[in-house]
Amino acid sequence: MSDLRVLVVEDEPVAADAHTMYVGRVPGFTVVGTVHTARDALRALTADEPIDLVLLDMNLPDGHGLDVVRRMRAQGVLADVVAVTSARELDTVRAAVSLGVVQYLLKPFVFASLRERLEAYADYHRATHAADPVASQGDVDRVLAGVHRGGPAALPKGLAEDVWGKVLTAVRRSGAASSGEVAEAVGVSRVTARRYLEHLADSGLATRHSRHAGTGRPEVEYRWVGR
Repeated sequence: MSDLRVLVVEDEPVAADAHTMYVGRVPGFTVVGTVHTARDALRALTADEPIDLVLLDMNLPDGHGLDVVRRMRAQGVLADVVAVTSARELDTVRAAVSLGVVQYLLKPFVFASLRERLEAYADYHRATHAADPVASQGDVDRVLAGVHRGGPAALPKGLAEDVWGKVLTAVRRSGAASSGEVAEAVGVSRVTARRYLEHLADSGLATRHSRHAGTGRPEVEYRWVGR
């Protein structure tokens, strides 16, 4: 089966780059577009190029993500939607479920969290697009439960999601930064900043390089490798 085609809709450049990179690392998925507004999302969804799955932020500069879902359904677009958002209001969660959003993932998150959900979605997509009808109620239950399997993958012990998001932003905006520079930008100690930066590099979002400054010991510089 060919790769599932994904549209990433996210207004924050740091998050858009990270989500696009994450999807590209999961076998069986291909990002066919990354857009930053509701208008561009609807334009991409109604173009000739087919899209299987939308990673959709809820808070876009020109509209709410739920309105995007309503409008795409009204226009006959059947692509599935995974909400990828910082919106924690229960009303938003309930509305997303009522509109058929198949997954709801809170930002910021690590690669493993999205990978698990994409893998579950791939199984769900295969099951719901099979030629043969389901044989029993058990088969129906397994199909519907499959897309929700698995739990959230946490950051390594001792790392906090809010600080992780700030470190991502600091490195993305600077292009390259040391632990001291990130510590100052985020408001944490140099040792703490280094732990987050090492996780950033281990996750494939940054690369390590030696930065020589004068005659002292070179320090490690972390360079953002997003688009």
